[in-house]
Amino acid sequence: MQEWSVSEADTGMRLDAWLARRTEAGSRRRVATWIERGKVFLNGQAVDTAAAGHRLAASDRVGLWLDRPGSAVATARSVVPLRRLLHIIHQDPSLVVADKPPGLLVDPLPDGGETEVTLLALLRDHLGGGAPVHVVHRIDRETSGLVLFARSASAGTALKAQFEAHTPERVYLAVVLGRPHPASGTWQDRLAWDASTFRQRRAHAHDARAKVASAQYAVREQLSGAALVEVSLVTGKRNQIRVQAALRGHPLLGERQYRFGAPPEPAGMPVPSRHALHAWRLAFVHPATGEGVRYEAPLPADLRELLGALRGGGAGQGSPGEGA
Repeated sequence: MQEWSVSEADTGMRLDAWLARRTEAGSRRRVATWIERGKVFLNGQAVDTAAAGHRLAASDRVGLWLDRPGSAVATARSVVPLRRLLHIIHQDPSLVVADKPPGLLVDPLPDGGETEVTLLALLRDHLGGGAPVHVVHRIDRETSGLVLFARSASAGTALKAQFEAHTPERVYLAVVLGRPHPASGTWQDRLAWDASTFRQRRAHAHDARAKVASAQYAVREQLSGAALVEVSLVTGKRNQIRVQAALRGHPLLGERQYRFGAPPEPAGMPVPSRHALHAWRLAFVHPATGEGVRYEAPLPADLRELLGALRGGGAGQGSPGEGA
């Protein structure tokens, strides 16, 4: 990949105009094609079509990877404008850890009815060349935070075996309604997936479909009418934290599906547009090195703003996952 540093004299130029002048492109139309095919980088990140008019600053680094694997044909137009949503926490030849924004599916739904862009599609676009990418675990569409992918079948098998054995550390931050009591402990339930409603439910005593769901929790901060809770999964069932919190009368703020008779949020309480759950920390054994690794993703802006409002404008102690 060729890369250049923008000079003081070129400060304020459009990215596409600067690159057309700098290279043999000859026109901004050709540069636009390069951008659409993922060949143009700004400060180390592939750019989308919206960045063509970006005004450059001195010392910006502009890259051009003409023979980038997988860029011989244009990326699906639905993917290009969403490249900005892909945030890589860590990448190596064996795996990728991504910080998923809320509202994005990890991968297509099994019924095949969804044609929307997924985190998996964005990652495949980023890696290029038709390289294999395997989903190791999933989080809900509206949950933000860490998701793990394998870059080979062998790495995927090794990582999935760890998750099946419940050995990875999976820590979430949740904002729940009310004041959980006691302030720390273990949630343990027998849950069964209801295929007719696409929801988890508390299982009957003799339900053969029931599976044990277990998590450890601790209140990290008591807020105005709510609490910031750290939850460490022992098992990993679909919608588990959302279900277990609601079963105890403390549904997540913004929760619409699992409430189990809990009252709605009081009038005047700030409520997010999605359930307030973030996959904060992930630790596991690296399949290639055999060493323990740990990654964290800071709370996204919507949950930081929620905590600030519940503290009364931002006063109060800091919380895990806040910052950067």
